[in-house]
Amino acid sequence: MSLDIKSRREKLKKDNVNINLVPFIDILFTILIFIVVTSSFAGTATDANSHQTSDATGKPNVTDTSGNSEYYIIPVDGLQHVIVNGKDMSYLIQDDAIAIHARVIDQGQITVNNKDKSIEITTPSGMSPNQAVRKPNQ
Repeated sequence: MSLDIKSRREKLKKDNVNINLVPFIDILFTILIFIVVTSSFAGTATDANSHQTSDATGKPNVTDTSGNSEYYIIPVDGLQHVIVNGKDMSYLIQDDAIAIHARVIDQGQITVNNKDKSIEITTPSGMSPNQAVRKPNQ
C-alpha cells in the first residue's frame, strides 16, 4: 500500500478550517458571572490624617442607634466644600463627611457633586445654616 502524499496535500488545501466559538463564549460568560457574583464592589477610603479606613459605599453611617436621629452623616470621598444657603461651612467637614439635619433631608435640597467634591444645601424656611449642618462627631 502506497501513500499518496500529493493528493492528501491537495485535499487539506481545499478543506476550510472552522473554529467553533460557542464553547468559548459559554466558558467566558460562565467566568464573568462567577466574578460578578463573588466580587465585592464596596470601596474603602482612607483619611490622610488618621490612617483608618472608612466604608465608602455612599450609604449614610448610623453612629448613634439610641434616641432620635436628628442628624444623619453623609460621607463623600474626598469631601472639600460644604455650602449652606450660600455660606461656606467647610470647616465642619470631618473624615470626609458632614452631619445634616433630618429636616434638611426631608424638606430642603441637597446637591452632591462628586466631581468637585462638594455638597450644596438649601435649607427649609426658618432654619439657619448653623442648625442645618454640624460635625459628624457632635
